[in-house]
Amino acid sequence: MVVRRAKAYSKRQITSNTRRSKIKSKNYIKAVPNQKVTKFNMGDVRSFNKGVYKNFITIYSLMTLQIRDMALESARQYLNNQLTRLLTNDYYLACKPYPHQVMRENKTFSGGSKGERVQSGMAHSFGTTMGRSAVVKAGNPVFIIGFSDKKHIPAIRELCRSASAKLPCKTQVIYEEVK
Repeated sequence: MVVRRAKAYSKRQITSNTRRSKIKSKNYIKAVPNQKVTKFNMGDVRSFNKGVYKNFITIYSLMTLQIRDMALESARQYLNNQLTRLLTNDYYLACKPYPHQVMRENKTFSGGSKGERVQSGMAHSFGTTMGRSAVVKAGNPVFIIGFSDKKHIPAIRELCRSASAKLPCKTQVIYEEVK
């Protein structure tokens, strides 16, 4: 199965009526696709809850857009693997946006006369579900990394820069120290 590129979907307007309703007659979609993001909090979560980590690097989105769950999962896996190699288990990684939005596609066939035999036109134009996405507003965090040793700041900044290439938006990496 081939995944369509992110630019095929509107980055400005979020499609309404994409969540599944408990009332069957008000459903616009038949089924919700599975979640691709498997974990949202990684690393040493207990130390983070105790307040051990004082240094944080956050990846912020500079655009309001939808980020597919596959892009979030790809960036999450990359960051988690690289942080495990660099810091063993002395870090905390959080993926902030949750992919609630269900993306739909009304497939059409082009070329020849095959189209009119398969398509239903606008009679049932809600489309079929094909994935999930998270709505991210400009200035909201996408990933938060917590760690204890300051000497790792340049390496983690470089990791964040390379992980943000997997996201479909312009990002900003900011270092914060909590006292």
